[in-house]
Amino acid sequence: MKIPHIPVPSPLSLWTTVRSVGPFIGPFNVACSIAALWAFVKVSKALRWRLKTTQLRGPPRTSFIYGVLHNLLASQDTGGMYEHWATEYGVAYMIPSVLGQAIVVLCDPRAIAHFYARETWTYVQTPISLALLEALIDRGLLSSHGEDHRRQRKALTPGFSNVAIRKLTSVFYDSAYKAKGAWDIVIESSKDGDVVIEVQNWMNHISLDTISIAGFSHDFGSLDGKRSSVTEVFDTFGTNQQASAIPTKRTNLFKQLNVTMGEISNESLIRSRREKDVSMSERDEEKSIVGLLIKSEGQDAGLHMSKEEVVAQVLLVAGYETTSTGFSLTLSLTWALIGLSRHPDIQTSLREELLVFGADPTYDQLKANLPYLDAVVHEILRLHAPVGEIIRLAAADDVIPLSELVRTASGEMTDSISIAKGTLITIPVAAINRSSAIWGHDAKEFKPDRWLTEDGIDGKAKEVQDHRHLLTFVDGSRMCLGKEFAITEFKAVLSVLVKNFVFEMRDGSDTPVEVASGLLPRPRVVGEDGIGVPLRVRRYE
Repeated sequence: MKIPHIPVPSPLSLWTTVRSVGPFIGPFNVACSIAALWAFVKVSKALRWRLKTTQLRGPPRTSFIYGVLHNLLASQDTGGMYEHWATEYGVAYMIPSVLGQAIVVLCDPRAIAHFYARETWTYVQTPISLALLEALIDRGLLSSHGEDHRRQRKALTPGFSNVAIRKLTSVFYDSAYKAKGAWDIVIESSKDGDVVIEVQNWMNHISLDTISIAGFSHDFGSLDGKRSSVTEVFDTFGTNQQASAIPTKRTNLFKQLNVTMGEISNESLIRSRREKDVSMSERDEEKSIVGLLIKSEGQDAGLHMSKEEVVAQVLLVAGYETTSTGFSLTLSLTWALIGLSRHPDIQTSLREELLVFGADPTYDQLKANLPYLDAVVHEILRLHAPVGEIIRLAAADDVIPLSELVRTASGEMTDSISIAKGTLITIPVAAINRSSAIWGHDAKEFKPDRWLTEDGIDGKAKEVQDHRHLLTFVDGSRMCLGKEFAITEFKAVLSVLVKNFVFEMRDGSDTPVEVASGLLPRPRVVGEDGIGVPLRVRRYE
């Protein structure tokens, strides 16, 4: 069936028409005309969307205002809800959104690969997301699209390359050993040889100090007990769930953070530019991401960015990455210690591999020589993705292919879905990473062994094209630039802690753990304030 073209007049042309007749019909009638024309535009757009978008089945609306979004926000397991709906309605379905809108949900590997191949061009940030990002970190990589995004990402890539991370690995170990030294002192002073340590706060400080040193050669010293405005904001996000959950308080905290980070970043930028003219041998020893950014800019004129863009990228590294990557690392490390405390057999196997290996692994050895450490890390990244879902807006009409048939709202079977410009699309990352249909019957279990054999990964999971078949770092042009940074730090810190300490849940292996909402969903032992994760820690002898 040929879809009729429905011309939708622009607001400007409507306003011009109303103004031209306004003097003849009076103020009240002008107001009525404006309202009628506005309604006509909305109805026309809605009709065009309905005609050009494949109407899919999905859960019923539970609220006229919120659709089903309030159910998702109130749930402790939003991934489980998305997975349940995928089982009932198929690998692509619609969920009711605010004020009568609908969101297309993609749970199909082929559809997701198509989506990521077109991100920043066909699928873009929503206006609300863009406004928030630009308010927090100015116009940088995260808020750019299309060619600007490609150019800026290319300029930043050298700072996150394998060569760069290899040079930064020693920074990861330094932070881990600072925490070890502090824990040794506390344990030595205890009578029983073990202590209860609130580990999530310590993981916060490890992440903060590591990223600040590696990102722009500035040490906040939070592991040494030093206090700064950045450390206080970081801790507030970590311990005060109300402050991190309420938009106005969260925005104020981010602004406070970015003022301080901006000052430090400018100092780093000035210093790095001043040092551009030193000898090549000295510049080859550069160990900060910002320094590498400036170095690469000088070596390749094609990567040159404006002063405003460079400042935005520095703030991205120093500000946004400090919070998002830092909190993500905190989250992953904390979940890893919880998982190992609940499964002492897995903790023992990991420790044995590390002890047999001996000295602290180099970057290349962390990547290739410790298969069980790699398995534990990726199993945590699979089970506990820091970002549970992403949502984008279609900037153009599109047709998305599917790997299996789905039934439409009219009862027809289809292997592709049409998407109209203006459609909202979400990828439920956590649901797909833990989906039984994709990962098998044991998808919800902490099972590192699945990564050690060729047949350990289910056939459906292999269809997911992202890093190690996981959506944790997303894919395509917006794949997390700090992926290698995060994985290497995760491995380095975990190797030091597990090799030197034994971890147990304070109240037994069956201690319930919940997910606390806030800036990012973070673990919390049930009954604890903030994001408390108290573990019993003793030295490994």
